[in-house]
Amino acid sequence: MFKMYIFANPMAENYVVSAIKYRPQHFNTVVGQSHITTTLKNAIKTGQLAHSFLFCGPRGVGKTTCARILAKTINCTNRTDDAEACDQCPPCTSFKENTSFNVHELDAASNNSVDDIRELIEQVRFAPQAGSKYKVYIIDEVHMLSSAAFNAFLKTLEEPPAHAIFILATTEKHKILPTILSRCQIFDFNRITSNDTINHLEEICAKEHIQCEREALHLIAQKSEGCMRDALSIMDKIASFSNDVITYASTVEHLNILDYDYYFRLVESLMMQDMPAVMLLFDEITSKGFEGDMFMNGLTEHFRNLLMSKDNRVSRLLDLPELVKNKYFNQANQINQSYIINALSVLNQAELNYKQARNRRLHVELALIKLNYLQQAIQLLSDESGALLKKKS
Repeated sequence: MFKMYIFANPMAENYVVSAIKYRPQHFNTVVGQSHITTTLKNAIKTGQLAHSFLFCGPRGVGKTTCARILAKTINCTNRTDDAEACDQCPPCTSFKENTSFNVHELDAASNNSVDDIRELIEQVRFAPQAGSKYKVYIIDEVHMLSSAAFNAFLKTLEEPPAHAIFILATTEKHKILPTILSRCQIFDFNRITSNDTINHLEEICAKEHIQCEREALHLIAQKSEGCMRDALSIMDKIASFSNDVITYASTVEHLNILDYDYYFRLVESLMMQDMPAVMLLFDEITSKGFEGDMFMNGLTEHFRNLLMSKDNRVSRLLDLPELVKNKYFNQANQINQSYIINALSVLNQAELNYKQARNRRLHVELALIKLNYLQQAIQLLSDESGALLKKKS
């Protein structure tokens, strides 16, 4: 008989993911929501706090984090002049150690019945303990409450005791009853911009001694679509994958996305009407495991970026690294605007019909053939229209 011994790695036990380790603990450290944090701090300074708040917005942008910071700050007995919690007083310490009796969190996704709300209402009657001023109830994913639970909650939300504050958080504001909305002070959280995400990731990389390329962080920010939690999770995975060296190449490989360079090369071949080069490049892309719809979506976005690059007034809409922006400007100067617009039309139609196609690879290849000879078609149409005008005159 063999005995197996498993030795625990002490470093693995202490590892904490970045989304938790660097979760903001003060209003000043919340990323990309200054319009909300400033309002909340001013309300705390002036003592004009509402009894019920509704934090709504996309996932991973800081709704629950801001709710927790607000809950901690309003009970802090030694707040700073900037309305931030001191992290030293008993209420702050008990909150940090998750032993506070005055802050209650309820996940409405798993506690959405009338009985759960009635139990919460029963607790509201009791005054706060340990010298705190407020009892704070944070209800996450509040849109998951049943209609009966919402109705049971209405009266308490309208006339809560002076010591009770409710903070509701949701990703789907439209599912909440108008009667609930009218009783809350509503705060709409924005998606976090790519620039804010990149700067925050750079700060964390510096603290964790992770080497990173800004272009790689830009890709992570784009992939996360304004969700900081997703961006931090992606960064953690790539850092583990590449031994704390986050490069553009490793990020492209790990996220399984097509490099910009493929699209630039493809458009160059299309402009030269080099059909074999176009087909070989598409074959190379499919051999890497990319589906046709994903490829066409990326090519459509590429032509959209080229169109934006044609005019300096709208070029600011390009959410791209500077190095890639310059490539777009150079390629846009070599292509006629009418070609770009027609190419977008061809690709849009091909994307719409992709799911109905029996041979999907052939469907994409036909779209590429059209794009390859699109310049000739545009030239023929312009010649015909010119001849027609001469005839009429």
